[in-house]
Amino acid sequence: MKSRTRVAPSPTGDPHVGTAYMALFSYCYAKKTGGEFILRIEDTDQERSTSASEAKILESLRWLGLDWDEGPDVEGPHGPYRQSERSDIYGGYAEALIEKGHAFRCFCTRERLDEVRAAQMKAGETTRYDGHCLGLSEDEVALKMAAGESSVVRMKVPEEGVCVVKDVLRGDIEIAWSQIDMQVLLKADGLPTYHLAVVVDDHLMEVTDIIRGEEWINSAPKHMLLFDYFGWDMPRLIHMPLLRNPDKSKLSKRKNPTSIGYYRDMGFLPEALLNYLGMLGWSMPDGEEKFTLQNMIDNFDIERISLGAPVFDVEKLKWLNGRWLRETLSEDDFADRLSEWAYNRDNLKRIIPLVKERVDVFTELAPMITFFAEGMPELTEDDFKIKKQEPDDVKKTLQFILWRFEVHQDWRAESLNELLGKLAEAMDIKIRDLLAPLFIAISGKPVSPPLFDSMAVLGSDICRARIRHALDVLGGVSKKQSKRLEKEYRELD
Repeated sequence: MKSRTRVAPSPTGDPHVGTAYMALFSYCYAKKTGGEFILRIEDTDQERSTSASEAKILESLRWLGLDWDEGPDVEGPHGPYRQSERSDIYGGYAEALIEKGHAFRCFCTRERLDEVRAAQMKAGETTRYDGHCLGLSEDEVALKMAAGESSVVRMKVPEEGVCVVKDVLRGDIEIAWSQIDMQVLLKADGLPTYHLAVVVDDHLMEVTDIIRGEEWINSAPKHMLLFDYFGWDMPRLIHMPLLRNPDKSKLSKRKNPTSIGYYRDMGFLPEALLNYLGMLGWSMPDGEEKFTLQNMIDNFDIERISLGAPVFDVEKLKWLNGRWLRETLSEDDFADRLSEWAYNRDNLKRIIPLVKERVDVFTELAPMITFFAEGMPELTEDDFKIKKQEPDDVKKTLQFILWRFEVHQDWRAESLNELLGKLAEAMDIKIRDLLAPLFIAISGKPVSPPLFDSMAVLGSDICRARIRHALDVLGGVSKKQSKRLEKEYRELD
């Protein structure tokens, strides 16, 4: 039977390797059955979603070779493929649930909900909506609506019993309905929450199999209930194990680079990264660790996925990438890939204006521009001994800059200059004192070609990674330090 799978990232930051991981397995499952793979952009979070982030998602998945059959830039019969362009669809489904008695309008204020939550936490209870508006009559609802009171639409949930989540990999999972919240489906502004939109879209796009991370298991009862309320067939659920850091904690950018763009900019081959993601929780029948995407499709069996916690080990990825470089690329291919990665005319034309006036002979060029094509600069704590700056102040400066950069999408030199100028003003320090440790973190030297122009060439993924690397060299930021710094950082705004 042909399957239709999807990957549905939110465009709220850098494309995550976890997204590529889910996309890979969804892609292979669809192609193995002769089915279709869909890319859907879930941008219901209007405050955090950006077109720049969406563009990066599309670029990253295409770089990996995971082309979609239907998506925001590929016409298909079930479009549009951005949830923001489907907003007029969801309200009717929410109203249908109210009419059938499966949902209700809730007029509770944020203050009341916070009080209820605090009381439940104090009593050691599961935090969930207490049903305050569940018993409102139609006349009471009509009066409140006529008075202009703000409301949301919530789903009804059984008070007793258990929901049995049927998972292809895990079998039956029992979750008590008492643990499931009366989820908001439609917000006060008329836009859907994730839970309503994902169910409606998966049905309308005829998705047959949902491959997603295990963190969504606890949301499965809500989705199953909505499918049942609407009278629709429930897609098969396949909850993949989460990628882990070497210490078995959830993969996060604090401990491991997680952006797909980082691995591209560091010079990893897309085939090798895809190959490595395929190895995490799955293996070829013959045990061979190096395999192509087509090899994986040809041998794919969803039920052979291991539920053990797969560790994303960058050193293992480097080893595998080395095999691809040595065993797969001819000298001509190697030269082409190297040029495509960094030493191409377009890149050089961006770098030359930054150094041309400082060069008398070409031999002076290499030391000046080495940092444009290296990974993490070789740094020591001594490199950050900056006049009139204590070590803790240097760490604070770098951490504040990193937090600013993690939410900043405009990576033009002018924008970076303005951003850090405002940060220096907010911190009440001179801009040169703010930039001194950043010069070292980015270039490995106290002086480099123009910093902001250089950062624009390097790109956001490498710059953020180098700042994290610098913080690690300085001993890292402990949990206690992080809490104190977060408090100071919030007070800046």
